[in-house]
Amino acid sequence: PITYLHPKLEPILKKTYGIAVYQEQLMEIARELAGFTFSEADTLRKAVGKKIRSLLQEQSEKLIQGMIQNGIEERKAKEIWHWFEPFARYGFNRSHATCYALIGYRTAYLKAHYPLEFHASLLNAEAGDIDRIAFLVGEARKAGIEVYPPDINKSFVRFAPEQNGIRFGLLAIKNLGSQIANAIVEERSRNGAFANLADFLSRIQHKDLNKKSLESLIKSGALDSLGVDRGQALFNIDELIKFIGGVRKSAASNQHSLFGAANTMYSIKLKPAPAISSTELLAWEKELLGFYLSDHPLSRFADQLKKYRVVSIQEALTARHAKVVRIAGLIAKIQRAITKKGDPMMFVQIEDFSPQPIEVLVFNSVLEQTMTVWRENIPIIIQGKISRRNGEPKLICDAVKVLG
Repeated sequence: PITYLHPKLEPILKKTYGIAVYQEQLMEIARELAGFTFSEADTLRKAVGKKIRSLLQEQSEKLIQGMIQNGIEERKAKEIWHWFEPFARYGFNRSHATCYALIGYRTAYLKAHYPLEFHASLLNAEAGDIDRIAFLVGEARKAGIEVYPPDINKSFVRFAPEQNGIRFGLLAIKNLGSQIANAIVEERSRNGAFANLADFLSRIQHKDLNKKSLESLIKSGALDSLGVDRGQALFNIDELIKFIGGVRKSAASNQHSLFGAANTMYSIKLKPAPAISSTELLAWEKELLGFYLSDHPLSRFADQLKKYRVVSIQEALTARHAKVVRIAGLIAKIQRAITKKGDPMMFVQIEDFSPQPIEVLVFNSVLEQTMTVWRENIPIIIQGKISRRNGEPKLICDAVKVLG
């Protein structure tokens, strides 16, 4: 059974089973048992919540004396004050907690019953953060939702549900601004889908369709549905910019198109170009979209990964402290540093198929034997121990091997 130090505590603490959980309860205790005014009770809340030591001591004495004056024996008054002290670590604001609980409930409901719309909304909320987009795409895939690539004839400005998946939004492509993204969608809405590359370039008469934005559309694969070969289009980027300039000049002078009625890809006269490797295509996707969309560079090493019995980064991140694990991934970022002893070391970010990367610590004992290995975008296998000191789990590298 629940017992109370004083009968006046029961109506205040009954809903939380005799335990002071909320800041509002502390304020009510101060008012009902010690005779504090609303203003004085709020000062007490601030002293406790903000850990102001000098004010805490002052409030402690004032609260205890107030309770004694209201007929509560000193021993019980001090015991009640001891309830207040843990709130200096953290105490819930009831109204705040209630609102967050409601938001949490509604969010969970939307995630369960409208998963496409929920994940599309999350992606749109983070459209300007390419690293965050990569994580959220991973989360959507974990939920069984396909994320379709950007497509000049299907993508909208923002991420949008499409059949059983989500179509990548034009605005989330790096170097593509909102004005050009809106111009593309509006033109397509007014006059229909783009037939081919020349049709697209001649219809989008917007100043922001320039070399930088066109490169982004090409390299991200957004123009693939127009029959565009990414490598060839990029090789001929200067010719494409000249084509755009010619169309604009013709439109400005109100003359018939210099390029005639045949608005087809061959009318731009694209020169042959060296074939682009799948590795380079994937690197472009990573650069412009923030993640590998059509495939993953590790896919071609599937047999080796099985042979070496690697675990995913996601599994490694949940492993216990000091557990030895073996992971495989690509080097995403390298940060060099010097230890307190003056030795070189590295902080290396490794990515695999998991939604988030892992940070690997490479100390000098390993570094001096493997200096040539540490280059960005290199696929490697790392063996090491999980460290859970100082927050986020990290992997301390003991050995490394380049895949290939």
